[in-house]
Amino acid sequence: MPAQSSTKLRIQFRMRIYRDGGTAVGPGKIALLEAVVRTGSITAAAQEMGMSYRRAWLLIHELNRSLRRPAVATAVGGARGGGTTVTETGHEIIRRYRSVEAAAERAAAADLAALKRMLAP
Repeated sequence: MPAQSSTKLRIQFRMRIYRDGGTAVGPGKIALLEAVVRTGSITAAAQEMGMSYRRAWLLIHELNRSLRRPAVATAVGGARGGGTTVTETGHEIIRRYRSVEAAAERAAAADLAALKRMLAP
């Protein structure tokens, strides 16, 4: 009998929506939006994700430019140093993106189970 491996399988759908040669919406931008929701800051979200502030800002800027309404709103200055807010549009993008992932996983469940059974232990 073959030894059981302690390796856990993980299946992850990575949907991307491309526009004009770039990624308008994808897993990294969704994860960044979720981090901004948790932290309330682009700086803190970037740190949490292990990326530079500049990279995070560029991703958010690209996302906002791809949308009819911005996903993130920023305010500079002020007594508390400004801030970052994920807009209603941003929250809807997160919700719909995660909904598509969940629906794809449900739709593919039987095939995924069959693929798992084909893997070596």
